[in-house]
Amino acid sequence: MEAMWPLILLLAFALFIVGSAVRIVRPFERGLVERLGKYHHTADPGLRLIWPIIDKMVKVDMRERVIDVPPQRVITEDNVVVEVDAVVYYRVIDPVKVVYNVEDFNLAVIKLAQTNLRNQIGDLNLDETLTSREQINAALGQILDEATDKWGVKVTRVEIQRIDPPVDITEAMSKQMKAEREKRALILEAEGIRQSEITKAEGQKQAAILQAEGQAEAIQKVADAEKYQKIAIAEGEAQAIKTVFQAIHEGRPTSELITLKYLEALAGIAQGQATKIFMPVELSSVLGGLAAMIEASQNTKANTKSSESQQAKGNP
Repeated sequence: MEAMWPLILLLAFALFIVGSAVRIVRPFERGLVERLGKYHHTADPGLRLIWPIIDKMVKVDMRERVIDVPPQRVITEDNVVVEVDAVVYYRVIDPVKVVYNVEDFNLAVIKLAQTNLRNQIGDLNLDETLTSREQINAALGQILDEATDKWGVKVTRVEIQRIDPPVDITEAMSKQMKAEREKRALILEAEGIRQSEITKAEGQKQAAILQAEGQAEAIQKVADAEKYQKIAIAEGEAQAIKTVFQAIHEGRPTSELITLKYLEALAGIAQGQATKIFMPVELSSVLGGLAAMIEASQNTKANTKSSESQQAKGNP
């Protein structure tokens, strides 16, 4: 049994040597190999062998990581104390620099971010601080990226998580915001009423215009109808007069017939409701024709009686 102990110790030492010589580098890591305290080379992902005791491997995570910058009180340009915190996103691009050029990278970045955050916000008043987060993020990210370049780190972005003014300032801002909202609401309500009145007036105006146009069109149509009626009546009367005149010419009436028709027309005029009757200017010629007719009628009667008396004498 005692003879087995050296073999067991040799086997344990061999396992220790093999375990010390074998290293596994994961895909998101890089291994910095130091030989006798001096940087030797960078090992890529996979199974790697180093010399036990002589070599030492330091693994560096190459993934993007985040550092939470603790809250701090910052004074703005208008002497308002606000509490600000941020987060910094970064990734290692040179594992050699991040291990050998800075002792504690996280602490260094936090202090650098806090210092530059105070400088950025100190140049702005409270309103600008609350409304300029994107500008602050961009400026702070650029400053940190330039400062950490010698450490082999790329700052991808910086985000301010919160900016908290004092309680009294917050209450005053809340009241101001409420007043602004009430003001906008009143303005919008007044604008709505004004627009409603304008729309109503425009509607009434349009209705009045349409009504007037309708009435004008109706009057025009009535006038056109009356005009057409009068024209039709006048054309009818003209046609009737023309027909009568033509019939009279074709019938060749005597002056006695014309006188009789004239008297009939005067009788019809006299039967009307008019209180005054205007006699035509040619009444004398009409009366002369009437006298001639009466005289002719008397002569006819006298001739008839004379003929009858002679016949009576010739036939006793």
